[in-house]
Order: sequence, then C-alpha cells, then structure tokens
Amino acid sequence: MLLAPSVSTQAQQPAKIPRIGFLSGTSLSSTSARVEAFRQGLRELGYVEGKNIVIEWRWAEGKFDQLPDLAAELVRLKVDIIVSAGPAATRPAKEATSTIPIVMGFDNDPVGSGFVASLARPGGNITGLSSLAPELSGKRLELLKEILPKLSRLAVFGNSKEPGNAQNSKEVELAAKAHGVKVEFLDVVSPKDIETAFQATSKGRADAVLMLQSPIINSQRAHVVELAVKNRLPATYPSPEFVQDGGFMSYGPSLNDLFRRTATYVDKILKGAKPADLPIEQPKKFELIINLKAAKQIGLTIPPGVLARADKVIK
Repeated sequence: MLLAPSVSTQAQQPAKIPRIGFLSGTSLSSTSARVEAFRQGLRELGYVEGKNIVIEWRWAEGKFDQLPDLAAELVRLKVDIIVSAGPAATRPAKEATSTIPIVMGFDNDPVGSGFVASLARPGGNITGLSSLAPELSGKRLELLKEILPKLSRLAVFGNSKEPGNAQNSKEVELAAKAHGVKVEFLDVVSPKDIETAFQATSKGRADAVLMLQSPIINSQRAHVVELAVKNRLPATYPSPEFVQDGGFMSYGPSLNDLFRRTATYVDKILKGAKPADLPIEQPKKFELIINLKAAKQIGLTIPPGVLARADKVIK
C-alpha cells in the first residue's frame, strides 16, 4: 500500500513533449510555403505544434553571419532535433553540435558539402533530403534553349561560397558546351552584388539568366525578379516562389514536397532511429512553372510544346 501513491504519481507524469529547432538563413515571409508544408507533414504524422510538439523557430533574415549564434542557441535549448532549411543553415548547425540529430530540408550536394559520408549511409548526426541540383542545372539551360533557339550568351548567377555551387556550375558548363552557348558566371556573395551582376549581364549582352540555388538570391527574390523584368531578360529560377512573385520560369524539385517529407525524418528520429542509419532521400516530384504575364512583359512567346509540359502556368 505504501508504494501505491508513488506508482500513481509516476503514472500521471505527462510524457515529454519533443522540442524541434528550425534553423533558416532567410525569413518566414520568403519561405512560408515550405514552412506550411513542413507543418502539414507533421500533422499527417499526428504532431500538432503547441500540443504534442514544440518548434523553436530561428530566422537569420538574410544575415547569414548570425546563423552560428542561432545554431548555438538551439543547442543550448537542448532541442531534440534541428531541422536546417537549406545548405547555409546546415553548416553552422553541424559546427554547433555533433550529437543532436540534424535533418536537412534540402541540400544541393550533401556528400560534396561534407555533411554526410554517403547518400545510403550518412554516418554522422546529419540526414535528410537532397535536391539533386547539379543534375538539374543543365536541364534548366536546355529549357531556355528550347524557348530561345537563338540563345548564344547566358549569364549564371550563383554564390561561389555556397556548398554545391562548383558542381552546379560544372553541369551548366557541360550543357552550354553541348548547345553552343557561351556562359558568364557572376558571383553573388552578398545582396549588393545583385545589381552589379545585372549590370554585367547587360554589358556582356546576355540573352538570358540562369539563377543557381542560393539563400542570398532567395532572400532578395522580389528585387531579383524586378531587375530581370526591367532588363527584359528571360530568367530561369531554382524554385517556384520566384515565378509566383513575377519571375519568368522555374524548373526543379518541389521544395514544398521535400519539406513535407522532412517531417518523416523527424518522426523516425523521435521514435529512436539514428540519423547515421537513415539514407538521404531524393526528390520524387519535379515542377516546371511558367509565368505567361512575365513572358509578355519581356516580349517572349513560349513554344506550345513547352507550355504543354508545364505543371503550372500563371496567367
């Protein structure tokens, strides 16, 4: 009988509510669709924010030098898992902890970036999803060439400090050589480089622009789209948000789908799986999105064959 109260008290203790850290180099407003997709993925698995799971949101708002401090803050909070919203956030998270599991929302090249040993067996405290970006960069150039048969000069905006940028650039160069297109790579390592890059594009008489995946370019999305239209340049972007904001075209993996699937990793780890044993998964859903209004603004006619293949056409 003396043991009964103790047992009863123990039985009434609430289960520990898991705490997830979400680390992003950009802002909520620029990635709201991905965040909602992540929340949707959690809901599908029975997790409701504020009820049976807590999420600590940390946004660098485009100030990437703040990411190490934000990552360290999540480590101090002793979160159960850190979800990194892209390559720029994964590196500081990796440097902040070797024990807390890290789930990548996406990464252009997880092996090349040094985040995992291999896609099949990551081997450390990091797992998640790959966006297959290097292979897709060449495909984006091919689409531009199909829309612009006379394409001979292409400006490529990217960040040389961004993990996976070198591989992306190599894929573009190979595709450009195959199609007889001359490429100029323009380095965008800070927001102030964007206008300079567009000036160089005009000076170099580029026929079109290809944007590589970059948190800096993404954080300045509206400005980038505005300058492309102002300079009457057809631009292909790595994610649909640019096209929804008035950009011309995007082709690539559905980042919303990747973020929804990120929740599956969170669930498995909370149930005892180790990141080292969870293979990196690749995109299952790809999207070609075309903005006809943007095409009209720059005086471009889209071939019917390309329009027929589009997953979404914005009019």
